Amino acid sequence: MPPAIPRPRGLKRRIRKHVGRLRRLPHRLGVADPPRRHHTPKRRSAEARLVPSPVFVISSIRSGSTLLRVLLNTHSKIVAPHELHLHSIRLQFKKQYTEKAVDLLGLDKDELEHLLWDRVLDRQLSLSGKEIIVDKTPENAVFWPRLRRCWPEARYIFLLRHPLSIAQSWMAGRDDRPLEKAIPHTLRYVEGVEAARKELPGLTVRYEDLTADPEKVTREICDFLGVPWERQMLDYGKVDHGPFKGGIGDWSKKIRSGTIQKPRPLPSPDEVPEEFREIATAWGYMDPDPASEKVKAT
Repeated sequence: MPPAIPRPRGLKRRIRKHVGRLRRLPHRLGVADPPRRHHTPKRRSAEARLVPSPVFVISSIRSGSTLLRVLLNTHSKIVAPHELHLHSIRLQFKKQYTEKAVDLLGLDKDELEHLLWDRVLDRQLSLSGKEIIVDKTPENAVFWPRLRRCWPEARYIFLLRHPLSIAQSWMAGRDDRPLEKAIPHTLRYVEGVEAARKELPGLTVRYEDLTADPEKVTREICDFLGVPWERQMLDYGKVDHGPFKGGIGDWSKKIRSGTIQKPRPLPSPDEVPEEFREIATAWGYMDPDPASEKVKAT
């Protein structure tokens, strides 16, 4: 084994001395030191969201929300994943002291769920590499007050369709869906959409207009979202929009065709059940009843 090389005495002290001379050299030459930059990490407020302004489609079932989703998802800056169903992603405290521990953090169960939902959207947005995320879950029609609490700066697109057309489309899905069952089922959603329209700012779009003139309507949506319109949106069939899963969206032959199909003809006023008349009138599908307008005037 070779003998160890002895270290010169005072080596560390001499190194520090020479380093100090080098640091003072700019002053000797009349050159000022560059200003030191102190990095102060940005602090996010407790209420801030990773995705501060997501977009939610507020619509009924069977109102063309899947068509709207694939059109938006084709845009280079917009990701519109399958229905997220945030309303059913919930947390549960299994121990009493867990709730107390969370309370000491200044949180509660609702805010913990908000943090989880926000993280889900942020993950999906990051994976897509895009800038805007859109969720079109039909249950948002009745879940919107909670969405507003979670994301105060969220944006909304209200997608309308004639209520009787919604009911007829839902009835066509199975033989055990008579009109008397379809009416209350449809009303739950359309009344929720109308309540949201009265409380939330947003853009209103009609399914019949979207299918009749998709370029015009998608241009309006892009203007609302602050992105340039892209013609490729109309060729949604050229883009992979995810697997076809039963119960998650509408994967009928119309959607799978990759082209925008014309909807069924609008019902005549005589066909509209009494339960749908008020909402059909509010959405511009029917003219106001002269008799009811006369009563209002008096």
